[in-house]
Amino acid sequence: MRFSLAITAGAVALALALTGCSTSQSTPADDAAGAAQGDGTLTLYVGRDEALIAPLIEKFTEATGIDVTARYASSSELNALLLEEGDNTPAEAFLSQDAGALGSLSNAGLLSKLPADLTTVIPAGFTSANGMWLGVTGRARVIAYDSETVDAADVPNAIATFTDPNYAGEVAFAPGNASMQSFVTAMRVLDGEDAAEAWVKGMSENSPVLTEKNGETLDLVNSGEVSFGLINHYYWFEDAAELGADAMRAQLAFLAGDAGGMVNVTGAGILKGSKGDPDALAFLEYLISEEGQRYFVEQTYEYPLLPGVAAPDGVPALNTLINPKLDLSDLESLSQTQELLAKYGLL
Repeated sequence: MRFSLAITAGAVALALALTGCSTSQSTPADDAAGAAQGDGTLTLYVGRDEALIAPLIEKFTEATGIDVTARYASSSELNALLLEEGDNTPAEAFLSQDAGALGSLSNAGLLSKLPADLTTVIPAGFTSANGMWLGVTGRARVIAYDSETVDAADVPNAIATFTDPNYAGEVAFAPGNASMQSFVTAMRVLDGEDAAEAWVKGMSENSPVLTEKNGETLDLVNSGEVSFGLINHYYWFEDAAELGADAMRAQLAFLAGDAGGMVNVTGAGILKGSKGDPDALAFLEYLISEEGQRYFVEQTYEYPLLPGVAAPDGVPALNTLINPKLDLSDLESLSQTQELLAKYGLL
């Protein structure tokens, strides 16, 4: 799948910057505000797996000479830490697993506005509407189902169905996972607070199988221990690449238009105290360069957001999954979602 959007002039400038023909530029407003000066180092908080991001950081350092000190934890943990640290954080940039954590930080006034020639490279709808953070890759929420016991035609086409007693003990998910929490936030935004609370309450009463990670959820479905799992799409593709698609007992159902099938993004932002920092900007530029985007496609089977970079084979076209009623910038109320999950014993 390819986006129909033409690559903007900003993308050309980005490519020049990454080949050393240009440097990161700030807007006049940035300059007037006293943008930070680069020192060839970057302190980065990372809400993604170290095994995935560490090699990418090495490639970035090789390309730019910028040394990166990374702190790894879940996006929700780092979101809480950054809120606690506030203006005293040592972090200059944050790479998040989901949009919700970035929206939370933006809402708290802890992110700096990014230059327009950077944010306009990514199509609207996949990045911050106000330019406070940058979308990097797309990931769709899906239902994994046990194809040996469940016919594809019998997979629910709405996430709300899983509160039915018929599914008691048959659904697994990772409530602490940032993408899962963003999905619940999306349900709150799209369907309303009452409907979201009814779903969380119903699921908690339906004996769900709780896991720590999406990968564990998929393993339970693939082994036949549960009939359904709520995960991100790329976990299946990673396992299928390793084991072979024919060896996958678990199969996927995509829910277009339903909150349970939302397309979330990974993303990155620069902390307020590092506004205009050229080292931090260079890292964000690298994430959405062709090299950076292909890395995620090849390593994790996520959707690239840079126009012109092909998506992984076998995934539905991204534009067929987008819910036009959902603005990812509205996923900022992460703490309320966590409180809701905790209220019903899911956290």
